[in-house]
Amino acid sequence: MPERNRQIVLKRRPNGMPVPEDFAIAEGALPEPGEGEVVLRGIYLSLDPYMRGRISGVRSYARPTELGEVIEGRVVGQVVRSRDPALREGQYAAGGYGWQLYSAVPAAGLQKLDPAEAPISTALGILGMPGMTAYIGLRDIGQPKAGETVVVAAASGAVGAVAGQLAKREGARVVGIAGGAEKCRYVVEELGFDAAIDHRGDHRDDLGAALDRACPTGIDVYFENVGGAVQAAVFPRLNDFARMVMCGMIAEYNDTSPLPGPNLGAVIRKRLKIQGFIVSDQRQSYGEFRARVAPLVRAGQLKYREDIVAGLERAPEAFVGLLQGRNFGKLLVRLADDPTR
Repeated sequence: MPERNRQIVLKRRPNGMPVPEDFAIAEGALPEPGEGEVVLRGIYLSLDPYMRGRISGVRSYARPTELGEVIEGRVVGQVVRSRDPALREGQYAAGGYGWQLYSAVPAAGLQKLDPAEAPISTALGILGMPGMTAYIGLRDIGQPKAGETVVVAAASGAVGAVAGQLAKREGARVVGIAGGAEKCRYVVEELGFDAAIDHRGDHRDDLGAALDRACPTGIDVYFENVGGAVQAAVFPRLNDFARMVMCGMIAEYNDTSPLPGPNLGAVIRKRLKIQGFIVSDQRQSYGEFRARVAPLVRAGQLKYREDIVAGLERAPEAFVGLLQGRNFGKLLVRLADDPTR
């Protein structure tokens, strides 16, 4: 082990879209594990849109990151010191903390990983929080049925890709909305969606007309990851009794003032069900989720894509790119070589 730990901390709160200068690299002593804790050497760090809310300082469902603190994030890594018999040195686990190379965390909060079951990186993507978010959103709110039309925003992303594939398995017609021709091709040709709409290409100025062509009978389930102009185009095309799964609105995370929303009077007339959710409220469902989804991943019936950048120092730039839609698939930072690959 090295003598020092490298970290990325919050230098200042972003005003609008974050810039790399909002973050700073710091060095500190290696963490010491307390009783029942382990020190995890990070191998992969997950970058996710929710982190934008953590650094904004605005009160939400979780405590914001304070100035000078390590940026929050989930990590997969290898145990290098242990004071808990449940996890031995050399074992792999998910649940390390923050944008840093080493973290001391309670062993009871970690998920032990078996590299023979699935690549350890998937514990941050399709078999981790993003995949479970898609699963819970559809199970509890969307509830797609055979023959219905499901529209998924950010369809090539870590959550949207899984949501669309799971909806297809229920027999629904699935239409993805993504940014760019390559992402749309991936959504249809590799993930098996029925159609895809490029909100940055030819349909940028007429997204509604593109939705009418792709969804001739209207929309029964909308899995919302984007907000903004995409949500405004989808909303009037929701059928009576449609379900709107409010997962995220990444297009609006950097706005300094809220955009005017759709006219919600249609909620009553169409008897719509719109529900937001936080996947961490369903921790008890993780076993069910993994038992159902992991075999599909192993069998190649659920596909995923990872976008990996190398080096902790690249995390701020990569995070900004995530908020701008530059990543393609689940965005990870490789903190160290992966001995399992």
